[in-house]
Amino acid sequence: MNKAMDEIRGQDTAELKAKLDELRKEQFELRVRSSNEGPSTGRARHLRKAIARILTVMGDRSKQTAGEQN
Repeated sequence: MNKAMDEIRGQDTAELKAKLDELRKEQFELRVRSSNEGPSTGRARHLRKAIARILTVMGDRSKQTAGEQN
């Protein structure tokens, strides 16, 4: 997991927002597709974790910038 977090922390915020949009779109499509087919829990779990990692890094960055402004 540290490798994944280091990779995410190495990207700038604009790249993270684009990746987040892409992952959320894929998550939605997977959810719609799984209602017609069997569930794909492995991929869904991977998407949830990746989205959570990105949101964590973005939240940390926003806290840092808010702390610097005060």
